[in-house]
Amino acid sequence: MSLLFQVLASGSKGNSILVCSPKTRILVDAGTTCKELVHRLEKTSVEARQLNALLISHEHGDHVSGAGTLSRRFDLPVFMTKGTLEHLPSKTGQLASVTLFSTGRSFDIGDLHIHAFATSHDAEESAGFVIEHEGSRLGICTDLGIVTSLVRTRLQGCHGLILEANHDVEKLMGGPYEWFLKQRIRSSHGHLSNEEACRLLEDVYHEQMRFVVFAHLSETNNHPDLVIESSRKLRQSPQWEGVYFELGKQREVSTPLELNGTCK
Repeated sequence: MSLLFQVLASGSKGNSILVCSPKTRILVDAGTTCKELVHRLEKTSVEARQLNALLISHEHGDHVSGAGTLSRRFDLPVFMTKGTLEHLPSKTGQLASVTLFSTGRSFDIGDLHIHAFATSHDAEESAGFVIEHEGSRLGICTDLGIVTSLVRTRLQGCHGLILEANHDVEKLMGGPYEWFLKQRIRSSHGHLSNEEACRLLEDVYHEQMRFVVFAHLSETNNHPDLVIESSRKLRQSPQWEGVYFELGKQREVSTPLELNGTCK
């Protein structure tokens, strides 16, 4: 195994991703309760007590709600930016330990090499990640209102991508949300639409890309069928024949995917 990843939860009610090398096991975000995260991990090959660290993208509750309890219960170090630490919800409580990183810099957790990059989101210092092990590269970018040139550059060369496809524009604008919230979602500090996610994929495609997981789908403003339809033209293109597509789900653990060109 080189680099294995599995989406434990994905959506506005909670987000968490398991990333493993042969020696290191981390969670990227812990946005459901500790109890639920432990339950989700029981459906994988990794137990909560085997985790080595938590890596946090930003301070919103759907990414950190279980971080404090999980960190204390399993004595897990938590990696985050200074801005995220300073704006954590008070109910997060004490963390076992904190290691700060800066966007634009690289650092290691065990044998995972991680490059954090800034994303445009309405959080204090939100980050996306490229996680690398033995030449395999996984990009994680799930909360961003706009695709900057930096994001596009950082995601180039990734063999696997977990990428936000939050909403369908027509469904959002015709839906029940109040106008200010619709504006927030569509703003440059909100969330990516299905179409924007697909355009980003076209920009960063390369022949060694193997997996794409569409993530952070809104239950109100999106639907799996709409994501599938938006990506249909892209997926049916001959150059994408070797790429496996999956949808991250709110209530189900995804398929474990291994970055060696095979799907378990």
